[in-house]
Amino acid sequence: MSSSSLKRRLAATLAVSATTLGMVTLTSAPAQAAAICGGNVSIYGTLPDGRLTYTAIAPNTGDRVKTLIGANLGFTPKAMATLNFNTVLVTSTAGELYRVDIQTNDSALALAGVTKIWDSGWTFDKLTYDGAGHLYGTVGGELHRYNVSQAKPSGPAHIAKHAVIDTGFVLKTLAAAGDDVLIASTADGRLLSYQINGVGDWESSVLKSSGWSAVDNLVSPGGGLYYGRTNGGMYWYHDADPTDGKGDDIAYHPADPVDASGWTQSLLSAFASDCTYQPPVPPTPTPSTKGGQIARSEIMSRAVNWLNRDIPYSQSAYASDPDGDHTYRTDCSGFVSMAWHAASSYTTQSLPGVAATISKSDLQPGDALNTLDGHVVLFEKWVDKAAGKFSYIHEANTDDDMMRGQDYLNGGSDGRIAGHAASGYVALRYDKVVNG
Repeated sequence: MSSSSLKRRLAATLAVSATTLGMVTLTSAPAQAAAICGGNVSIYGTLPDGRLTYTAIAPNTGDRVKTLIGANLGFTPKAMATLNFNTVLVTSTAGELYRVDIQTNDSALALAGVTKIWDSGWTFDKLTYDGAGHLYGTVGGELHRYNVSQAKPSGPAHIAKHAVIDTGFVLKTLAAAGDDVLIASTADGRLLSYQINGVGDWESSVLKSSGWSAVDNLVSPGGGLYYGRTNGGMYWYHDADPTDGKGDDIAYHPADPVDASGWTQSLLSAFASDCTYQPPVPPTPTPSTKGGQIARSEIMSRAVNWLNRDIPYSQSAYASDPDGDHTYRTDCSGFVSMAWHAASSYTTQSLPGVAATISKSDLQPGDALNTLDGHVVLFEKWVDKAAGKFSYIHEANTDDDMMRGQDYLNGGSDGRIAGHAASGYVALRYDKVVNG
């Protein structure tokens, strides 16, 4: 451990006796992460006796800077969400909603007041705030959302527009990682990410398929930083790109946890806007030439161009591509040929000659699902990869022309994708596609 890291942890011990919570530290060298944070990560929690706690963690090293213990809240807490650095919402086991105002969390944790702002109905087993005006809660497998319009809400006037997003959210933990972005773990060990767009409109990604069953509290300050309490220890993780829906770039720090044990706090909650993710500026892809290499981003841009122009379906007509230099046949395979900036307007039978067959689970934006004697659609993105749900763009037919659709790889209830048997589709990846 570096001397600066050791000093920070000694300072934390002076701020509040680590033996109060039974905390210990490790001596392995601290790891480094690269989240953009305005300061230390702030995590609130409660002790079994109802007292509020506050912990500050250095975001780039995972070092606990201090832990402070405040007063008893005066009720039995059930779920907690941090609205901002000095405002926390807490529900009671009686279904009440309280606003807890923090006077200071500098060298001591002092409360400015505990105000009941709702008398009943707040029975959520989990509660989290996304830092961008949306309060989420789960109960009975339902995901609920409220709009929060004030930094210190005083009741229904400031916590309003209640909506049930959907059912099926049976989760062990729940946290907000950004604007309408949630992360959660399940009893069977999966780590999930959700993008919530509206009622019945959400996208899910499996970041990890196993290994998270022991996590009993999960929080995130944003920026791709995740903190999970496991068997009384607090561990930290960093997602290099929290927007990609993938977990293979999540860094684990088992040898340098925040603390190996002693976290008896529960209902842990972090402010979801403490940290932000600044994506790297990608190099500008070289515009493709007809029949040449093409980036996925350009494929999708070309596809959306025809979608926005609503190019009429025809097996004999031709239409210009976005740059206006080439024309392509305006049926389903001609559209995919145009999106790929292919050398000519291929058919569903000839497209496999310029593309490789891939697993359907490996589909990425710009790939295609093709039936030799029927239809082809351009894969847009996963909506819920675990369930096999995706969105696509295609030249549909003479009645509908260009369309965007959603379906399941197995075709869902009717076993069909865009009117054709799902079992007949083969996933294709254009030979000239490059990432970007």
